Amino acid sequence: MSTLKATTLEANTLLAADGTSTTAPSIPALDKRFAKAWVNFDGSGTVAIKASYNVSSITDHTTGDYTVLFIVPMASAYYSATGMARTNSLAGTILEQRTNVAPTSSSLRVSTRSVTDLSSVDAQWISVTVFGS
Repeated sequence: MSTLKATTLEANTLLAADGTSTTAPSIPALDKRFAKAWVNFDGSGTVAIKASYNVSSITDHTTGDYTVLFIVPMASAYYSATGMARTNSLAGTILEQRTNVAPTSSSLRVSTRSVTDLSSVDAQWISVTVFGS
């Protein structure tokens, strides 16, 4: 049996990309341990979010260049993001934060490249997870 003790429990309602809503509890001592946003999307052809939490949309700028937009902004731009990417036809794909575009509290710009020649590629499987305040 587990026991949860809390002085205050707050909730924010978030609207998911598929139109459903969810209530995210806020437990201050644990907040930094939980992902604040995550998304899995297809970056090839017409960009399509497959599943997400606290992500409103993906902007497709050009080949292998995307912006992830958050529904509820982070407290600042100093959060941690991690991710992975895969294409169906290449030996490997690199997912990176765009070096020429700083993250903001409301978005993160990422790009995908081929491991063989570092050229920009559209990936069919891109996942990004964000931790922070």
